[in-house]
Amino acid sequence: MVGRWGLRAFGRRFACTVGRGGIVPAARKREGDGATPDGTHRIVGMLYRPDRIAATALPDWALPYGPPDLWSDDPKDEDYNLMVRAPHGYGHERLSRADPMYDLILITDWNWPQSVAGWGSAIFVHSWRRPLARTAGCVALARADLLWIANRITHQTRLIIRG
Repeated sequence: MVGRWGLRAFGRRFACTVGRGGIVPAARKREGDGATPDGTHRIVGMLYRPDRIAATALPDWALPYGPPDLWSDDPKDEDYNLMVRAPHGYGHERLSRADPMYDLILITDWNWPQSVAGWGSAIFVHSWRRPLARTAGCVALARADLLWIANRITHQTRLIIRG
């Protein structure tokens, strides 16, 4: 569960950050608002950079991604809020970044699998830029904490966010 005090998971508490727009009711979430939607979100995927994290350090269902992999964040794109590959003619976010922020990504079911244009794309759980630095709407943790959590996730794991 994510709240004002951080993230509580698997019997432990972790420092975490949320979007610069704070936690908002899911019905008010919009693309580009920098907010984190409240509610209960399923963890539906795990992506990692194989040049920075060994597959053996993660559950066997984690999937590697590479330089051509992107995430569509353009409401006009028929692939809005899905992973796409370069070249891509719509607005997108590059998953392979120079910084380690997306070395490991937990994907939630926010506005997925059938996305509604403008509701906001990709609420991920990823490493923070620096301790307690706000995100564009995702939940972020220290890398070691994210790895610890990632190795305990099952198909029933939920991310509960409360404002």
